Amino acid sequence: MPKITAARVIITSPGRNFVTLKIETDEGVYGLGDATLNGRELAVASYLADHVIPCLIGRDAHRIEDVWQFLYKGAYWRRGPVTMSAIAAVDTALWDIKGKIAGLPVYQLLGGASREGAMVYGHANGKTIEETIDNALHYKEQGYKAIRLQSGVPGLASTYGVSKDRYFYEPADADLPTENLWSSEKYLRSVPPLFEKAREALGWDVHLLHDIHHRLTPIEAGRLGKDLEPYRPFWLEDATPAENQANFRLIRQHTTSPLAVGEIFNSIWDAKQLIEEQLIDYIRATVVHAGGITHLRRIASFADLYNVRTGCHGATDLSPVCMAAALHFDLSVPNFGIQEYMRHTEETDAVFPHAYSFKDGLMHPGDAPGLGVDIDETLATKYEYKRAFLPVNRLEDGTMFNW
Repeated sequence: MPKITAARVIITSPGRNFVTLKIETDEGVYGLGDATLNGRELAVASYLADHVIPCLIGRDAHRIEDVWQFLYKGAYWRRGPVTMSAIAAVDTALWDIKGKIAGLPVYQLLGGASREGAMVYGHANGKTIEETIDNALHYKEQGYKAIRLQSGVPGLASTYGVSKDRYFYEPADADLPTENLWSSEKYLRSVPPLFEKAREALGWDVHLLHDIHHRLTPIEAGRLGKDLEPYRPFWLEDATPAENQANFRLIRQHTTSPLAVGEIFNSIWDAKQLIEEQLIDYIRATVVHAGGITHLRRIASFADLYNVRTGCHGATDLSPVCMAAALHFDLSVPNFGIQEYMRHTEETDAVFPHAYSFKDGLMHPGDAPGLGVDIDETLATKYEYKRAFLPVNRLEDGTMFNW
């Protein structure tokens, strides 16, 4: 049995902060796991270093399920984004180790490929509808079969999803939280024209997605979904905060636009009612925030019973280690839907060399043993951690609101 002999946390910031766990064994094989929690990175790093790593030394690296259960049930204080991100890092690293020892890519250990590649969507955005459409056409030319549309809202100085770069978007933008102003009324007027122009320019052979980012009430989300029905959106993401899962019943009563949610979920319990009552069409929980490959497979299997497909979060605050893990998961599960893909910077790709690739709108994790991702620790040390917060939202009257 490969015995865990050491584990350590690596923090690097090649354009943004990443937390990586490296687990080593007595057979000379090591594995990597992503532990990045955007805006709260050091909390997970401390949880790992102070509370998890001491419990790993001497354990059998092959006993992935047992280690998962030990870290989940053994902590007593269960769930939460910090705990589950730490567990995810361990779990992902152990799958990496198992694949390397077996000489197989992780997806082969998960039952093999269920498809030739994972369809991904790119992010087209702009300050105006015209800029967004121009960027969307650029993505279509590259072979993307699905494109997310985000545009500036007339009358608001800034909004989520609109960046200064065609490819790269990093919302954690300041040493202390940036305060943005928000108006649901102005926003609701702006989205239907965006989709109308997009269909005119892009046609009907490209899937169109949109992220509401938890900023509407259920009835407002229902209204927007109904307004967008003529343009056949692939999904509306995070229509309303999902702490009260029953909120989605009201949305369902008013629109047939597909619904996706879950990027901030950290366990199957966050999605239980949503899935059981078929209140959503896509579950967006991801490897790093939902307890690793082991727990995400559990969520996907449960979702499959209710015709809910996967649509894993894939923003740039998930490192290439997590991107690779997501692609191995995507390739294997029968109820895969789509994978978000935001490109990392050249600096990040240099720190995390990887085997995954993009072609004709699909991504593949590659066939290197394990996850197919490494870390250049020497290069990583050149990029020091920089505190960065996600923004916050206030309504125009000053009331704190959902960002």
